[in-house]
Amino acid sequence: MPKNSYYHLPDLPFSYDSLWPFLTEQQVRIHHQHHHQAYVDNANKLLDELRQLRTKKKQADIKSLSRALLFNLSGHKLHTLFWENLKSKNQDTLPATLKKEIAKNFTSFENFKIEFSTLANSVFGSGWTALAYNRESDSLIIYQIEKHNDNILPNHKILLIIDVWEHAYYIDYIHNRGRYVDAFWEVVNWKKVDERLKKAKGMK
Repeated sequence: MPKNSYYHLPDLPFSYDSLWPFLTEQQVRIHHQHHHQAYVDNANKLLDELRQLRTKKKQADIKSLSRALLFNLSGHKLHTLFWENLKSKNQDTLPATLKKEIAKNFTSFENFKIEFSTLANSVFGSGWTALAYNRESDSLIIYQIEKHNDNILPNHKILLIIDVWEHAYYIDYIHNRGRYVDAFWEVVNWKKVDERLKKAKGMK
């Protein structure tokens, strides 16, 4: 166990059993308490090790430890974003700001869903798919994130993200990622996505 707890497993904004029929209580609990917790524990442990090496002025393992820290810390942060953009029942209409931005960039919400789902289903191996906003170009982009930390775009603020590592769905969907992605749309917290967009655009 790490000596210090710099990072902490966040509480979920919903109960473990409230995402059914998207995900079962068992799937959510194991994902949160086992997989997400592991990234938090590893990040704390690795940060301790790096600080100890720097104190001793030993540089031999700095590169491998730094890469491992980035992997686990990215895993922790991406999981936190994922939990936050889910809710127990998705009965909300798209907030006005988000609806306008999606229409401007993808012509329609249905086109956006198709593009996002296509990229989510085609992530090679383990990874994520994210909708992000770039203030410089005032545009939205959907992109894949391999594993946890490959191809993350600097200065792009993630608005919506789906975890397509097998550990996110293997209990409920086995190998059928497509069914999992389809069900994802039933539990998206569009209010949270809209809040992230407004913050990224500097709106109140």
